[in-house]
Amino acid sequence: MPFRAGLPPDLYTDQEEINVALKMTPREVDGVTVIAMDGRIVLGEESNALREKVKALIAEGKKKIVLNMDNITFIDSAGLGTLVSAHHSAKAQGSSLRLCHLGTKFTEVLQITKLMTIFDVYNTEAEAVASFSKP
Repeated sequence: MPFRAGLPPDLYTDQEEINVALKMTPREVDGVTVIAMDGRIVLGEESNALREKVKALIAEGKKKIVLNMDNITFIDSAGLGTLVSAHHSAKAQGSSLRLCHLGTKFTEVLQITKLMTIFDVYNTEAEAVASFSKP
């Protein structure tokens, strides 16, 4: 189920939706890899890029990963599947994947699909990063 965050519907045209790809900007914060995500997570290039990024981080030995969803404007069922797959891949390799800044629509989608129960979700990036320090 798609969602649009941050822009009123009248400011969000179909043309913009088509042209926006997924940009991922990784950085380290207190020993945690934070990926600031911008754009959409949909079937095709975008979901494949996310899957490969998480796989590469795990292969590099990164154990603490936060996906900052603040600027995600659209997600489809393939995108949800990619997030679930990334979560399970991380867990299987001894890493931990957390989500932050979901926004109201994305939170609703995760609740309706019952996927909220599998992810560790935080309101802010700082909370997500700090959560790794808690016993």
